[in-house]
This record gives sequence, C-alpha cells and structure tokens, in this order.
Amino acid sequence: MRRFFTAVVFFALLIVLWYLAQGFMVHEHPGWDAFAQAHLWWPAFHRWSPVLAPSPVSVWNYLVGAVEDRTLLEATEVTMKRLMLGYLAGVILGVPLGLITARFKWAGDTIGLIGLGLQTLPSVCWVPMALLWFGQTEAAMEFVVIMGTLWSVQISTDSGVRNVPPIYARAARTMGSRGLHTWVKVIVPASLPFIVSGIKQGWAFAWRSLMAAEIYVTILTGFGLGHLLHYGRELNDMDQVLGIMLVIVVIGLLADKILFSPWERFLHRRWGTVKD
Repeated sequence: MRRFFTAVVFFALLIVLWYLAQGFMVHEHPGWDAFAQAHLWWPAFHRWSPVLAPSPVSVWNYLVGAVEDRTLLEATEVTMKRLMLGYLAGVILGVPLGLITARFKWAGDTIGLIGLGLQTLPSVCWVPMALLWFGQTEAAMEFVVIMGTLWSVQISTDSGVRNVPPIYARAARTMGSRGLHTWVKVIVPASLPFIVSGIKQGWAFAWRSLMAAEIYVTILTGFGLGHLLHYGRELNDMDQVLGIMLVIVVIGLLADKILFSPWERFLHRRWGTVKD
C-alpha cells in the first residue's frame, strides 16, 4: 500500500509540473501574473507555446475523443495483433537459437557473433529491406518486429544459460546425469528466470520495432498506433502525439505488471534466486 501511495504522489507531482511548464496557471488565473513576474524561473516555462507543449487537459480531451470515435481502440487492436504475432514468432525462434549458441561453441562463435552484431542494428534499419522484399504489406511489418525481437531473445537466452552456476551440472553428473538429460533437467530449468528476463526484454524491442515499422510503412490493411503518431506529427498535433505516446507507455507498463513481473517473481522464488 505504501508503494502504491508513493507512486500516486509521484505521478500527481509530474502532472502538476506539466501544468506549470505549460504555463497553465498564468493563462487560466490572471492573479498569478504578479507572482510569475517576481520569479525568474517562470518566464522560461511561460514562453512554451501550447501548440508545442499542450496541457494535460487538452491531451486528455484528445484521448477521450479518440476513444469515443473508436479511432484509438481500433488502432490499438491493430497494433496489438501485429505485435503479438511478430513477438511470439521472435520468441519461438530466439529461445532455441539461444540454447544452441550456449550449448555448442561453434554456434556461439558463428550464429552468436552474428546475433550480437545484428542486435546493435536499430530496428528502423530493417524497414528498407522489408519494403523491398515484401512491399507495403503486413509481412513487412511482421518481418521488422521479428528481427527486432529475435536477436534480443537469443542473446538473453544465451547469457542466461551461461550464468547458471557450473556446480549444478557437476552435481548432476555425479548422480549419473549425462548429455541431453543434464540440459533438459538441470541447465534449462535453472536458466528459466534469466530466459524470462530476456523474453521480457524482447517485448520492449518488439514494441520499438513495430513503432518504427508503422511510422515508415503505410498500408491499407489497418492503421496502428504508430500511424496515429506519424499523422499527429504531420498535422503538427501535439495533443495526438503526446496522447499516443502515453497510450504506448501505459500498455507497456500493464504488460510488465500483469504478465512478466509475476512470472519472473514466481520463477525466482521457485529456484531460490530471490534477492534479499
């Protein structure tokens, strides 16, 4: 309860600072003029144009209107479908690949090295290749998301397996475990907390990849949150830009709190890796 109260107070202070930075007090309450003139810090904030720095109320009004006309709901649905499809494909490919690169030295020296290099490549760099290969289609979107997710999950899985204490495998071998049995019964279960952390990281990379794809790839099969963000920029509508950014942040937080964090806590408790 205390942590919840702390978070509420913190975000309430952020909203108040947002009002102050946008100059809300001076615009809405003329009685504050004398106070504003008496403080040197206020003019720097008051110079901000409401067109470039809209107030929380105007952003909220945009979100309410976008929900009422179903623009926001439909865009969120389209984006989530693309995200889940590409993300799941990236995880399904990335986890086994990470296990292979951790298990075999030749795989780590070849595939692992390629994965490390491609992971440093920004997701937007995959967009030109996707457009040339697949055109302005859903396949181009999914390709960018998969490539943004795959190598992050592979590297995290590889790292998680390598972080398993060697004493686990040695203890298993003294009890007769060998080869594949050791991997299936000891190494992989022990590395699950780290693999889940990598899958969680892959979710963040999937979001970034999809937003890059939606901003730069315009297709008629559905307009997602990235398209709304792009059109907000084109129309100089900061209410829309900030509103969509807030929606993306909220979805990411909900996914972490509802899905990934409980899963991580369960596995860390299960394997005794909880930090005091």
